[in-house]
Amino acid sequence: MIWLARLFSWWNGATLNTLLHTFLFGKLVGTDECGNRYYRSRKKSKALGFERRWVIYAGESEGSLTPPGWYGWLHHTVDVPPTQENYEPRDWQLPYQPNLTGTAQAWRPPGSMLAANARPKVSADYEAWTPEG
Repeated sequence: MIWLARLFSWWNGATLNTLLHTFLFGKLVGTDECGNRYYRSRKKSKALGFERRWVIYAGESEGSLTPPGWYGWLHHTVDVPPTQENYEPRDWQLPYQPNLTGTAQAWRPPGSMLAANARPKVSADYEAWTPEG
């Protein structure tokens, strides 16, 4: 059953075509703490003029699972992958948190109709207009 999902959907991991392309033309560069595997092409692309870089996710294909160091390498911001240097994330680079939109744990701002408590009263709250005379 898992192979059927992999064969027909890209969001459950790499498709068969991606795995075949990776086997034939890819060179493993490293893995991250989530188990994602990062590859580069063995040769420079004649059409692009630079090497192709890609990731095969361990599980669901979720772009926000890419750590900052690997993100920079994938997007050609840096030439050296994090496995070949002592990469330290900056203070403002936060660890991965899944998107909780649509779940019970989703953030609900004060005043939201979906918030657990009633809407807070504000100082300049709405006052209904009534016509004169």
